[in-house]
Parts: sequence; C-alpha cells; structure tokens
Amino acid sequence: MKIQIDEANIQLKEDEIISLAKKDASEFRPLYIAYFKPIFLFILHRCGDKTVAADLCSQVFLKALINLHQYTPRGLPFSSWLYRIATNECNDFFRRTNRARLVVLEDHIAEHIYDELFDQDPMNDLKQALPTIISRLSLDEIQLIELRFMENMPFKEVAEILGITENNAKVKTYRVLDKMKTMFLNQHA
Repeated sequence: MKIQIDEANIQLKEDEIISLAKKDASEFRPLYIAYFKPIFLFILHRCGDKTVAADLCSQVFLKALINLHQYTPRGLPFSSWLYRIATNECNDFFRRTNRARLVVLEDHIAEHIYDELFDQDPMNDLKQALPTIISRLSLDEIQLIELRFMENMPFKEVAEILGITENNAKVKTYRVLDKMKTMFLNQHA
C-alpha cells in the first residue's frame, strides 16, 4: 500500500501547530521534535563539538519559542526561520569565543560542487584542492556554499536564512562558484 504525502496538508498542519504554539507554549513540542535533529546537525557541522552544538541548539529553540509571536509564514518551511536563528547563534558563538569555524566536506558534497564548477576536469584534483579553496573564502561565501550545497537548500530558503533576496542569493552563489573555479584553475595551472 502506497501512502501519498500532500505537501499542502503538511504545511497546513505545521501552520496549525505554529498557531497553537503562539497561544500556548506547551504546543511548541511537536515543532521541537520535528526540527531538533536537523538543527542540531546543522550546528554540529559548524562547530564540531557535540556539547557546544547541544548548547547552541537549545538556545535556538529557546529563542524560537520566545519569539514565536514574531514569526510570520512567507511561503517557506518553518525550518528556514530556525536555520536563520541557528546561523546567527553560530556566528555569535564564533565571535564570542574566537574559535575556529569547522566546515564538513564529505565526498558527495564535493561531487555536487564539482558538478556546478566543471564539465570534464579530474574530480580527484578538485577533491584535494577543495579544502584549501574553501579556507580562502569569506564567512559569508562559506555560508552560501554550505546552505546551498551541503544543506541542499533551495535559493528561496538560503535567501530567507541569510536575510537577502532570492535573486541576490543566486547571484552571490554563482559568483562564489566562479571564484572557486578560478582558484582551482590558478592552483592547477
């Protein structure tokens, strides 16, 4: 037996839960349960420390709960709002502690970036060069690459999380990809 999932009904249910949670904080629990793991992993991939990730994640959900009355749906999943809070919490943490920010670069992510950059260049060369190339990017550029390719988010969500327009997210992402391609070609010239 196949079960069909209707995206409109899922969004409607999420909107109903949010509406209930705005009236009664105890109704926030389903949102917490649904989004805790992805938000925790998002933070963990940036800090590399489970304890710090747990602390920051708890701050994300506390801020979300406290500020839920300010949340307004904009045709994006509720998670976009949570990722924006998580991004800000991570940035604040790195500013306060002067700790190095971690970028998790798995093979499938490198292949995805490779597909965006090149048609026929050898993949192994890029896999070896990618950590060095990413280390030369600014924090804003890294965030674009992470959200778009590592978190596999559509441009609309990337824009919401970073507080920019969707078109600006596209333009900035493709500029970063061009910059990365140029760095790679210069490194292997």
